[in-house]
Amino acid sequence: MSQTPRTDWKERVATDEAERFERYKGVFSEIQKRKSARYGNGRALHRKQLIAARGELEVLDDLPAFARNGLFAEPHRYSVWLRLSNGGMDRAADARPDIRGFAFKVFGVQGESALGGPAQSQDFALINQEKFAFPDSSEFVDFVAAASHGGGALLGHLVKRYGLFQGSRKLAGMLRTMSRPFTGFANQTFFSAAPIACGAFAARVRLVPDASNAGKGPDPQAPKDWGADFSRRLAVAPLSWSLQLQPYVTEDITPIEDASVDWPTPYTTVARLTLPQQDTSGATGQELLGQVEAAVLDPWQALAAHRPLGDVMRARKVVYFESQKGRGAAG
Repeated sequence: MSQTPRTDWKERVATDEAERFERYKGVFSEIQKRKSARYGNGRALHRKQLIAARGELEVLDDLPAFARNGLFAEPHRYSVWLRLSNGGMDRAADARPDIRGFAFKVFGVQGESALGGPAQSQDFALINQEKFAFPDSSEFVDFVAAASHGGGALLGHLVKRYGLFQGSRKLAGMLRTMSRPFTGFANQTFFSAAPIACGAFAARVRLVPDASNAGKGPDPQAPKDWGADFSRRLAVAPLSWSLQLQPYVTEDITPIEDASVDWPTPYTTVARLTLPQQDTSGATGQELLGQVEAAVLDPWQALAAHRPLGDVMRARKVVYFESQKGRGAAG
């Protein structure tokens, strides 16, 4: 199996994509309005923010050619805002199984934006899953729309779409995925799950925690409040992660358009994310919490050199922007 990064990747845009994405805007707008009426103004997904923090991203020296592009073109230190969240549409208890989100905004970047004009930041939106549950956005959007009405509606949707046997299997698989052991934001690995450009190359992103983040070990009370667990660790010591890139090599094993495939190629560490010791519960920490909650954290807020790739990422461009308008988000 070839491990050599290549630049011959291609995006394949379906003829019905614009029409589908227009429908997605309506779907997510309706969900967001309905959930905001219940919980207050907020995002359509990843509604429950758990913590915000300040940090620094240090881009390392002597990187391989595939990585040495855009944000990673040369060694540099950047300031960072971090947002941790539960992935669901509701403000549910932390003990409930969920996808967990680790998003951060890198300030001070220089270059053209993936959205046009000068880039304001380089944003990363990562989750604690190596891949998406669905190959493209169509299945995911229909799944979310049904799930927004509860478990009964979701099961009915899956059975109608896939049949009783396959529908039940898909639901069981999703529950297994969301119920995988979660050990906390300080010591869990997070993934982009979908690719971005890296200059002429393409890559997926991974964030690997340092062993020192574990501190004195697991807190049995942590699953009741993951934000408090993270805040407690950060109050006594800095926390650090390795930011890694995983390159595209061939369409067969590292597909751009199928987000349900976990790429097998090795990762390379390109930067270090460090959060200095800080009090996230004090006045300054709470002020930052409000600023981050109001801000945009969007993978399309990116350098053109790191343009998001594939159907799922292109759908996010439309859906995230609609969500930002729906909550009156700051730029």
